[in-house]
Amino acid sequence: MSGSGDDRVVLITGASSGIGAATARAAAAAGHRVVLAARSADRLDALAGELGGPGRALAVRCDVTEWEDQRAMVARALDDMGRIDVVFANAGFGATRGFQQETVEHWRAMVLTNVLGAALTIRACVDELRARRGHLLLMGSVAGRKVPPGSLYGATKWSVTAMAEAARQELDGTGVRVTLVSPGTVETPFYDTPVGGPQLTADDVARAVMFAVAQPPHVDVNEILIRPTVQSF
Repeated sequence: MSGSGDDRVVLITGASSGIGAATARAAAAAGHRVVLAARSADRLDALAGELGGPGRALAVRCDVTEWEDQRAMVARALDDMGRIDVVFANAGFGATRGFQQETVEHWRAMVLTNVLGAALTIRACVDELRARRGHLLLMGSVAGRKVPPGSLYGATKWSVTAMAEAARQELDGTGVRVTLVSPGTVETPFYDTPVGGPQLTADDVARAVMFAVAQPPHVDVNEILIRPTVQSF
């Protein structure tokens, strides 16, 4: 995918808020069409309208932990947009640190969303990415490189770090690029404890995503590790 606004299709999971929504706006501003997937249908519909509506932005309700939802998401994208060039597996959420914190149900939902959900997105989209010599991006985290104490969330992001490299190796030679995007603390509802100064914004991370996407086809930015300047971890 080139840096010019070439009207290609960018599919984003977890697109209803935060980094997903910011990336959708950045992709649309670059001239690309977008497929917005999440569980929050109302917010998706509003964002799709903001980004141009039918023909430019498609909202698809999708629970990434459900294989049939993922298959239906891809089918809708192909029916409405005709192609998928870039996939950003962004859906995910966190948990309070500590192995006696949160409920077992919260843990289960987080692990399924962050790990299985990302893997199912790859599985659902990989044939189209191969056909288009496209670009796969996965949402990692600094916590997927430096494990925080008591962080099961960090363990899920270590899994995504490994998943990105596994996908890169499987897709080597196909023309498909793979990028792991690993932010530090971001000023979104995800983080409730500031790091002692200005945090990254969702727009900061979206710009990093679009930097990787905008490289010429022979350049594969495999990982972007991005922290706020004040973050020591």
